[in-house]
Amino acid sequence: MLGVAVFCTQFPSFLLSILGGVVSDRYNRFKVLLGTQVASLIQAVALTALIFSAQYQVWQILALSVVLGIINAFDVPARQATVYDMMKNKDDVPGAIALNSSMVHMARLIGPALSGIVLEKLGASVCFAINAISFVAVIISLLMMKLPRHKIAAHPTNALTDLKNGFIYLRNTPEINRVMMMLALISLLSLPYITLLPVYAKDIFAGNASVFGYLNSFIGLGAISGAYFLASRSPGADLKGILFVNTIVFGIGLLLFSQAAALPLALAFLSITGFGMMSQTTISNTLIQLAVTPTMRGRVISYYAMAFFGMQPVGSLIIGALSNRIGPQNTLLVQGFITIIIALIFLPFLKAKLLRRRDKLKIEQLKERTIETTG
Repeated sequence: MLGVAVFCTQFPSFLLSILGGVVSDRYNRFKVLLGTQVASLIQAVALTALIFSAQYQVWQILALSVVLGIINAFDVPARQATVYDMMKNKDDVPGAIALNSSMVHMARLIGPALSGIVLEKLGASVCFAINAISFVAVIISLLMMKLPRHKIAAHPTNALTDLKNGFIYLRNTPEINRVMMMLALISLLSLPYITLLPVYAKDIFAGNASVFGYLNSFIGLGAISGAYFLASRSPGADLKGILFVNTIVFGIGLLLFSQAAALPLALAFLSITGFGMMSQTTISNTLIQLAVTPTMRGRVISYYAMAFFGMQPVGSLIIGALSNRIGPQNTLLVQGFITIIIALIFLPFLKAKLLRRRDKLKIEQLKERTIETTG
């Protein structure tokens, strides 16, 4: 049921994110963002009212999860493209995306720990009420932002043609589609480890909602450390090399956590996992944003959303089913090995960038020596 719940929340994003990308490219992204946040507020209020009534069934909660997934399909492309639009100096884009991710993971560091305590002490209805109220702050923040003025552009083609052109562009751009493929595999086979955290909290560590909150928080601690690490890199840093190394770190973290019998050790290993996991979203997003043509940004980011959000619900069903057969610990062990294998499969693509940079450095050094000799 945990796998089904994740599936209902995220799979609509997989189906509709391409349409969300077209909307992001054709219309005012600020208005799209504002609309999705108002819609999210309405969904959160409906969920809160349902839980407060105490007359709810599982299908009703899942249905509202589907509604949230539909909203996110339009929110994510507009949100991620807006981060790029806000940067006057495009050299600041990698740092901006990393800091944006760190903000998300900071919330993940603090939120689950607090929510676990609130859930245990005050109940689910209070948690959902706080969630609904939080959207008011988001909407106010949006209204206070000073974004670049929207330029109305002509659209000689219809939305269906835009969809087709976005796919053709992605297919013909290896620098983007290889990154997208790697992210899709990681999202399908590695990231759904989060689905099993409630099982670890309750069955393996004999804990409660608070323990579940701590597990999530230490993932957030590792992730935010990874975000600040990425944000501190110089503009010329080799992001693909970092992506390869951190994917290996992600796999090792999963291997260690899968076999951890004591909670303190498990929390430490989850921090390592979160640090490595951070690169999958942040660096992939950065590489795509830097490579994509501005007119295609929304549509390409929608494919990014499909790869990231769309594969996870399918993976959650797979991981949930596999866990029922071989147990959660063995499932995470398998996921750790798979993560390392994925990194090795894409090593030629990632290494090619390293070799080009190394050759470029040698040429620059040779030029410097030639100038010195000539001088």
